[in-house]
Formats: sequence, structure tokens, C-alpha cells
Amino acid sequence: MLRRLLAAVAGLLPVLLTAPAAPAVAVTPTPATPSATPSASAPAASTVTTSGTTCTDPAVRTYGPATVTGAIVGAAVHDGRAYVVTRGPKPPVLAEIDLSTRKVIRTATLPDGPAEGAPEGGWATAVTGGKVYVGTYPVPDLYSFDIATGEVRHLRSFGRNGGFVWSLAAAPDGTLYAGTYPGGRVFEYVPSTGAVRDFGVLTQGERYVRAVAADDTHVYAGLLDKAKLMRIERATGKVSELASAPTGVGAITLHGDRVLAAAGGELIDVRKDGSDLRRVTLPEGSIDAPAAMEDGTVYVTSRPGGTVYRYRTDDTAFTKVADAPAPGDESRRIHQLDENTLLGFAGSGGLWWLDLRTGASQFVDLLEAGLPPGTERVQSMLLVPNRALYVGGHFVMEVRDLRTGDKRRFRVPGEPKDLVRRGNKIYAAVYPSGQVVSIDLRTDKVKSVAFLGHGQQRPWDIEYDPVSDKLLVASAPLGANLKGALSVIDPGTGRVDSYVDVIPDQSLMSLSLDARRGVVYLGGDVLGGGGTPPTRTTASVAAFDLRKRTVLWTVDPVPNHRTFQDVKVHDGLLYGVYKRESGTWIALDLATRKVVRQGTIAGYGELTVHRGRVFTSVFRGGGNAYELGAEAKLLATGLGDEWYTNPQLHFEPGSWNAWALVGRELARIRLDPACPPLTIPPAGN
Repeated sequence: MLRRLLAAVAGLLPVLLTAPAAPAVAVTPTPATPSATPSASAPAASTVTTSGTTCTDPAVRTYGPATVTGAIVGAAVHDGRAYVVTRGPKPPVLAEIDLSTRKVIRTATLPDGPAEGAPEGGWATAVTGGKVYVGTYPVPDLYSFDIATGEVRHLRSFGRNGGFVWSLAAAPDGTLYAGTYPGGRVFEYVPSTGAVRDFGVLTQGERYVRAVAADDTHVYAGLLDKAKLMRIERATGKVSELASAPTGVGAITLHGDRVLAAAGGELIDVRKDGSDLRRVTLPEGSIDAPAAMEDGTVYVTSRPGGTVYRYRTDDTAFTKVADAPAPGDESRRIHQLDENTLLGFAGSGGLWWLDLRTGASQFVDLLEAGLPPGTERVQSMLLVPNRALYVGGHFVMEVRDLRTGDKRRFRVPGEPKDLVRRGNKIYAAVYPSGQVVSIDLRTDKVKSVAFLGHGQQRPWDIEYDPVSDKLLVASAPLGANLKGALSVIDPGTGRVDSYVDVIPDQSLMSLSLDARRGVVYLGGDVLGGGGTPPTRTTASVAAFDLRKRTVLWTVDPVPNHRTFQDVKVHDGLLYGVYKRESGTWIALDLATRKVVRQGTIAGYGELTVHRGRVFTSVFRGGGNAYELGAEAKLLATGLGDEWYTNPQLHFEPGSWNAWALVGRELARIRLDPACPPLTIPPAGN
């Protein structure tokens, strides 16, 4: 059997390495993608032959962008035009769309500001005084786009690299208000003078001002961690609380003397002075992008379903308006074009028009409408040997046929944080909906399997247990919550058995299955969902018996190391890579529960076992790959730091070739431990 497998792999390689790309075949329309014809880039090395490979053979071959996107974050409407800001590509693109022709008619890029780092998108947009304003991330900067001239200007920085301008609103006089992370502050910016005022942290310990709105006299701010709706008096800076919420306040809209704020599935409806507080809850999911119309009607979409609802003050419940115009998508903004038509912006990169009379809708993919495709950072990857490579992007899966070189892409309902195979299906753990979906390898059909529930919206790791035929998911909650969960899911029925707080007061970042013994090992994180002080100082490892559904033991391997990035069991040892403190790795003897090996590597990433050895690829240090044994052996450097989640390696069976990224390009890299370390030149060189 092994001989047949090796022969099949050997026969595949010449086809794979020389096959040109065919035109994209897409379930949803997509523009032409870059050629998959590989380009070889190999550092010089002495001639060494090992395991049938020669160390001077081309060590690295790149295959163009791993995944392209038209995903958007910020969106605005002005004078018959829509303006959107892309998510992921560097530099981000601001695109102008003619709503009558439904085509992109103009684009501009947001250049690097003076601060260290470059923007990757802009959640926050506002239009005032003939300009579109954009607040960016991961550098919290403010830009303007002059609608008349097309000029883009960098105006102001509100913090250092790693921050966000989450929200932006223009008051009637044109003054701008920005809600930021991680300081939890609201800033005022006066376009005519460039003057800036900092209102400070609105509540002690808050990191996210996720939403802002403004009128003549006040600014209204939604806090994510502390789940509060706040009011700031513009003249004096006085801060007061209007309402508390069941979860973080993510969006605000104003109408007359009322403030309407979305917090999970609840809409808070309160007078601007804090009186006459009302609450109404969606029948399913959470609220996306509430928008108040001139007559006081508030339209919302549900997430993840996408159903459109309406609400009016004095209503005791939402009224369904229409089925989802963009099922499973996020709504970035809703705008009423006329009395009978709603316009919606889908986060995956699309616009939809909804007829309020009939419930009929139309959807336009922005890539099809002329938005330039951008190379994004990869969420996840899965190799189906001799068949295909699946690459998870933002609300999209890109598939490369290893037999022909063909590429295709299709939509998925979120960010696939991790992937696992079971028979003829792939299962993806998806953020932000906190669900598991299946993808049929034969048809690309995507189907929801189960929602994790219990506030577990950040699934980090998924594995398949062939003994019990169950899926295992490690997850973290959102917001000010420390309690993660292990979810055991029946893929046939969708039943979820949830074990919340399985490691007390820690979320779960990783799991590793010993299927023979029926034990799954869990790696913790004391920070939980963030936004609330941890109760513990050291991340734990727990052994969980899948048959008895009980914790067998828990141990804290290295004091004051707060977060595991990944754990992997091999040959009686549990290998772990820490995110905090970054770069620490260990090997824990499972019999004695003692650390028997420990060292430091450049950063953190995922572990994989291949041909009886343990490997990891990590952020930082330029992007390195290692073999972990008695010590860490450097195998390659120069892979870059462009993964969105965590660097991964996917080895081909029977060889030392692994699929990975070089920068944002898909790459096939020889990682033979017997060869000298590789220094990989940047993709495209």
C-alpha cells in the first residue's frame, strides 16, 4: 500500500509543477485569477541527497496568490453613489459604485500613513462636506477621499500599529467622531481646522468603542467589553450612561429624540435623555446594521441567517420583511434608496437590492461589478492528497485542483478558522457565527451542520474522531467572558454536546486527539474572550475522556505563560507552542505530566506530525519553520508573516514537501530535516 501511495505521489509531481492555470471555474462568478504556473526560487545549498530528494533541487515553488477577495468593511451612500472599503488586501481600496449601473466606476488606494505599518481596511466610514472619510486598521488612522477630485489624504493617527478606528460618525455641522481600539476612546476631529479632542476612556477597562452616532449636541457610543450605551455632551465632554446591554453594543442609529442600539439579538430603544427605555429581541440570531428611515422605521438583518426585519417604536416585536438577500453573510450597512427599496452591503463583497413590497431581492458580486480583486491573508488550509488544496479566506473558499492546476472559488458563511476532512466532506469551523459547516468535495455544496452556542463564536481548532464519528471543536467566547468550551458534534444529526468552562476560567485555543485511547488534550488561554481581567496567570493543559465525558487531569506546564497557541500529541509527549509568552515551546511527558523539553523559537503557530516527526511554522523572525525534537531545528526562514490566523504546514504523504505560504502566495516547500536550512527569498523574486 505504501509503495502504491509513493508511486502515486511521484506521478503527480511533474503534473503539479508544470500545469498552467485554467480559467477559473466558480460556483459564484469570479474574475480571472493569477496563473498557477509555478515559479521556482531556491537558495544555494550544497549537494546532498536524502530520502530520494536532492538538496539542490528547487526547494521552493510559488503559485501566485493563495486567495483573492472582494470583501468589504466600511460602506457609505451619497448622491447616487456607494462607497466601500476593501478588507484584507494591502493597500486597501476605496471603490465608488454607480448605483444606477451597478458598476464600479472609480477606485483609489489608501496609502501608508506616517505610523509604522500599513492599513488593511477601514471599518469606519462617513460622508460630509463633499468627502468620504475612512478610519482604518491595523493602524488607527483617518483618511479623506475628495469626491470631486479623487484626492486621497492621510489626516490623522489615533494610535499605534495594532489599533482600529472601529466607528466613525459625522455630526450635522460636519465634525467627525471616531470610536477606537484598544484605548476604548472617542476622538473628535474638525475637518476645517484639523483640531482633535480626546474624550478619554468612557468606562474603566473598556477597549472597544464599536459604534458611534452624533447629533447637534451629543455623541452616542456603544461599548463592546462593558456592554453599555453611553452619551457624551459635545460642549463639555461630560459622559453618562444611557443603558446597559446583555452583550456588547455593536451598532447605533438615531431618529428624532431616540437612540436605537444593537447588542447581540437585542435592540435598545431609548430617549436621548435616557428615559423611556424599551427593548425588543430578534427571534433568531443577532442584529446587523440597524438603520432608521425618515418615517422612524428601523430595518435590521439577522446574523448569521440574513433575514430582514423591521421595528417601530411602540412595537413589542420585530416584523419579518423578507428572507435573506445574502444568506449567511454579514451586513455592513443598510440604506433606503426610496420608499420601496432597501440597499444592503454584504461583508463578503456584494450589494443587494430588496423590494419592500414583494420581498424579492437582487445581488451583485463586487468583483463581477469591477472591483479589483485583492490578495488577502489566509485563514486556513487543508490538503486532500492527490486531489486538491482548499484555502480558506474571508467568506470564501478557494480550491486548487492538484491534478490540472484549475482554480475555483465559492462563498462560505464567514471565516473558516480551521478545516478537517471526514470522508467526502470537509468541515469548517467558522467565525463570527460560531458554527460548523460541511463542504462536499464533489459538488462544493456548503451546508450548516451545527452552531456551538453558549456565546462560543470563536472556534479555533477542529478535529475528527474516527472512532466515535464525532467532530471536536475548541473555542473561545466573545467579549468579557473567560469561559471557553469543548464541543462534541455529531456530523450526521448536528447534535452538539457542549462542555463549557472545561478548563475553569480559560478559553480553548487548541486540541489534540488520541483516538486510540479516546482522550482529547486541550490547550487553554487565561484571557478568554478579552475585556475582563483574568482570574488565573498560567495557561493549562487538560486531558478529557471522550467516552466518560469527564476531565481526567489538568496541569499548568510553565508558570506565567498565559496562552497556548497549539498542542499536539506524539509518541507519549504533548508538544505545545505558546502565544504568550510568544515562542516558548515544550514537550510534556503524558505519563508524568512533567515538562521534559523546553526551548524558544521565533514566534507561535500550529504544530503538525509528519513521518514520525513534529514540525511547526511560526510568525515573526521573518516566518520560520522548525522541527521540534530534543531541540528546535530551523528548517526554513523567510516564509513571511502573512497568515491571518496561524501559520500552517500541510505535508504531502510520503515526501518532505509541504504546502504553506510565502508572503501571501501559495508555496510548495521542501522541508527535509536532512537538508541545510532554507532562506526563502520574497515571493515574486
